[in-house]
Amino acid sequence: MGVLSSILGLFGFGIGTSIGLVIGYYLFIYFLPTDVEDPEVRPLAEEDSEILLRLLPEIPLWVKNPDFDRLDWLNKFIENMWPYLDKAICTTAKNIAKPIIAEQIPNYKIQSVEFETLTLGTLPPTFQGMKAYATDEKELIMEPSVKWAGNPNIIIAVKAFGLKATVQIVDLQVFAVPRITLKPLLSVFPCFANIYVSLMDKPHVDFGLKLLGGDVMAIPGLYRFVQELIKDQVANMYLWPKALEVQIMDTSQAMKKPVGILDVKVLRAMKLKKKDLLGKSDPYVKLNLTEEKLTGKKTTVKHNNLNPEWNEEFNFVVKDPNTQALEINVYDWEQVGTHDEMGMNVVPLKDLTPDEPKVLTLDLLKNMNPNDPQNEKSRGQLVMEFLYKPFKGDEIPNDMVEDSSMVQQAPEGTPENGGLLVVIVHEAQDIEGKYHTNPLVRLLFRGEERKTKRIKKSRDPRWGEEFQFMVDEPPTNDKIHVEVVSTSSSLARLHPKESLGYVTINLADVVSNRRINEKYHLIDSKNGQIQIEMQWRTSS
Repeated sequence: MGVLSSILGLFGFGIGTSIGLVIGYYLFIYFLPTDVEDPEVRPLAEEDSEILLRLLPEIPLWVKNPDFDRLDWLNKFIENMWPYLDKAICTTAKNIAKPIIAEQIPNYKIQSVEFETLTLGTLPPTFQGMKAYATDEKELIMEPSVKWAGNPNIIIAVKAFGLKATVQIVDLQVFAVPRITLKPLLSVFPCFANIYVSLMDKPHVDFGLKLLGGDVMAIPGLYRFVQELIKDQVANMYLWPKALEVQIMDTSQAMKKPVGILDVKVLRAMKLKKKDLLGKSDPYVKLNLTEEKLTGKKTTVKHNNLNPEWNEEFNFVVKDPNTQALEINVYDWEQVGTHDEMGMNVVPLKDLTPDEPKVLTLDLLKNMNPNDPQNEKSRGQLVMEFLYKPFKGDEIPNDMVEDSSMVQQAPEGTPENGGLLVVIVHEAQDIEGKYHTNPLVRLLFRGEERKTKRIKKSRDPRWGEEFQFMVDEPPTNDKIHVEVVSTSSSLARLHPKESLGYVTINLADVVSNRRINEKYHLIDSKNGQIQIEMQWRTSS
């Protein structure tokens, strides 16, 4: 009998406690005061110092800090675009969240998680100011101050064990100062390869969470716990120097190394079609190399001629002969208005035998669609000569003489006003890493990155490796960034990479002296030095 009484007592205590918590929750939620007094608006000059100190965090950063710039124009733009941005962001968020939710819910025996309502509200975020940094590297660094006190309505429906519960997120506030880095900067649109986003401090995140009709965040102690938990989780992932990396374009494609020169000679055209009402045609040829953003090259205009002869030569820097092609377009020149298309063709570089001249007679086509019946119409022919000259290792020997006046000339076909920048990484001394010393050298010039091989466990490594950069003009105002980096093996994953020092070298002396060979002290290294030889080679 005593055992039965104890069991019934415990059972009754459990039921009573549960019922008491539920009743207490609803009494706490639904008996909160709902009346809100109207705020009193007064000029700042009438406030005392204590109130002004409390208001200081709300003052825009461009007022308090002169190095922050105003962004009123951007805030106005976002305000006008917000109805459209709201729909676009919500649609993107749903598309990203759906596969992630579908992958995770089986682990928690949940039937489904769906967005019943998702809108960011009518109040857009505002930028309180932005700071921009100038560095010697090919990168752009910005630190905007973002504040968003929004009125979103996010309702998530969760189904499990035949039951359905809805969670609503309201009154979201986010205050953060992210660091946005665009690097490396390139000469092809959109002019940068990656976006890195870091947080310079823990963000302020505040929101209301309604469950079963009541605001869960109103429970004492839960609000602060959830807020600190979110801050810590976000900080662990993105607090500087950690960063979220978003790849915009493939740097390996954007930074391809020149491998040769394509010489093109436009000889003549035959049987072109008449385009002008009062005369014949005024043809010229435009040449473009694919995978390049440089302006195309043109021949002269041959007025009133359907069988013109040009005999004009052009050259192009080739980076990938297996994928690149030369696009050829013939136009009829017009003094007023757009120029009329007379025909086109394409010559893939992979069809050319290296170092062997090739003369081709090309039929001018409407387009490159083989099934287009318009291509059966005769538009004339174009005769051209091609010669692809790949760079050879013996063109630039490693054993260079010490006299700068004896620097070897650049290979034939180098741009007339440009040249070849040669960088030889010889050796380094007294470099030492904190966790490992497996050094390699990273070179960064005009958005192009090159690396030496890695040498394991060496404080005095020797590389003797040569790198070449083909440029269209002398790099008198450019710099090259040289960094010694140590990378660990797969067994040391806690610290996979660390910098052993760096130096940024102005290239004006290299251009004027044609050659320099010096040792440089590494910045952020106690005693480290690196020996770099640089040469500026031209065709004259």
